[in-house]
Amino acid sequence: MLSYVDDFALTAASPSYRGNIRRLQELLEKLEGKALHIGVSFSVAKTELIHWRTPSQRNSPWCLFPIQVTGELFRPRDSLRWLGYWFTPALDPSTHFSHLPALAHGAFALIRRLSPPGAGLAPYLYHRLATSLVAPILLYGADLLTPSAGAMACLNTFWHKVQRWTTNCFSATPTGILAVESCLPPVALLISQRQRLATLWVACSPPEINPATAHLHALFPSLSAHRSHNSSRVLTRGLSSVYLPLHWKTPRPVPPLRNHLPFDAVAHKTIPLTHRLSRMPMINSHLVSRPLPFLLDP
Repeated sequence: MLSYVDDFALTAASPSYRGNIRRLQELLEKLEGKALHIGVSFSVAKTELIHWRTPSQRNSPWCLFPIQVTGELFRPRDSLRWLGYWFTPALDPSTHFSHLPALAHGAFALIRRLSPPGAGLAPYLYHRLATSLVAPILLYGADLLTPSAGAMACLNTFWHKVQRWTTNCFSATPTGILAVESCLPPVALLISQRQRLATLWVACSPPEINPATAHLHALFPSLSAHRSHNSSRVLTRGLSSVYLPLHWKTPRPVPPLRNHLPFDAVAHKTIPLTHRLSRMPMINSHLVSRPLPFLLDP
């Protein structure tokens, strides 16, 4: 997978850690061989390794095995950053959201210098800076990852500071009215909006291009009929042979009753968008440039 211009991610799946390491080394050798023909080389010192594992493999000693690249050993990391997302072997979102308040606080400290109390910018510019600069940093990755209760409390604490700054309210002002006074929705609603937008982009993309879209339930109201639970077998490799997609109107049960793809558990978030629509339109994610106001919960 190519990221931006010069970053590559290699992913391999197999029943064993040894198989993963062997496969990754083979892929890297092929990639280096192709790169040499066009005069491209890689910075091996920046290579990072992480082993994704199931709960039963969490304490396995094999997960500590390093990978050797051009004579250098790289040991697995407890967390890895990719495209601004922080991933852990257990896919725990707490690591990702623990970095966001500090990053958002840095941006917030800069813009506060533009508006000292009683002077500076107009109130509507406070709101614009909060929504266009602070919120995207604070909620980065919320379209894919859902913060835990502890992470949500940290995000709320920081967002309340932004709401008070926007309205110039006292620190003793009840947090329940800050969202109304500042016209800044609570963090939970902003996360719900981002997740619905992300679901909309994937669910309404052409199924012949996006494998996750092609794997949606056959009853999903789409203009395209190219949907089948066998259409993207690579996504269900390793699952039960009797696997069927979760119905698109059904959220993921807790605890899970059977195996299903992660996307099956979020397709139901498009239900509010199907009101008065017999079919969902086909869109491309790069054409949607700004949030849609009707995606927010009342």
